[in-house]
Amino acid sequence: MSGHSKWHNIQGRKNAQDAKRGKIFQKLARDLYTAAKAGGADPETNSGLRLVVDKAKAANMPKDNIQRALDKASGANGANYQELTYEGYGPAGIAILVEALTDNTNRTASSVRSSFKHFGGELGTSGSVSFQFDRKGYIEIERDEDTEIDEDQLLEDMLDAGADDMKTFDDQFEIYTDPKAFPEVRDALAEKGYEFSMDEVTMIAQNPMAVPEDKQESLENLVAELEDNEDVQAVFTTAE
Repeated sequence: MSGHSKWHNIQGRKNAQDAKRGKIFQKLARDLYTAAKAGGADPETNSGLRLVVDKAKAANMPKDNIQRALDKASGANGANYQELTYEGYGPAGIAILVEALTDNTNRTASSVRSSFKHFGGELGTSGSVSFQFDRKGYIEIERDEDTEIDEDQLLEDMLDAGADDMKTFDDQFEIYTDPKAFPEVRDALAEKGYEFSMDEVTMIAQNPMAVPEDKQESLENLVAELEDNEDVQAVFTTAE
């Protein structure tokens, strides 16, 4: 049994790492598409895209994945992709926003609706939950024994850079900005030597809700299934 247990633990860790890597690649694909759509699919002439490509390469994202995201943005191979947002409620009434990029709206709508129903949720109409979220620039800086960051200095630096707010936790700092100010804030903090564990424009729940223990697994499984959908770019919830 010990051999089986050891293999099970190794396989479990590998599966968790693969899932985490998949989510990172998914986010990078979204960032590549967004940057290419905004300034063109050529990294040589689009500095914003070049930064994302460098980040993707640093994360060991396969070249095919990078090129696929750029092809979607440029409409290569005759593909016509649409950006869509689905809104609904999951277990315990948790609001869920799903951002998708698809070349087949019927396929994606059917798949997303099926996922909601599968885990006791319900897909809603446009605007049914989006009012519960704010689009914000978000920067996360890790705190640990090896990271000597003066909280007061960081607060001063982020305000000077134009950020709106900062929350401090035992293991990280969270900085929030207006979406339009996000690039300048991020670049200003990077120039001062701060390293980010996450930096993106995202959707932040206005009033996060606690999830009852008996509903947590269903909600996690719903979000996981949505994130595994190749058409889905991001999933946001009001779960605390």
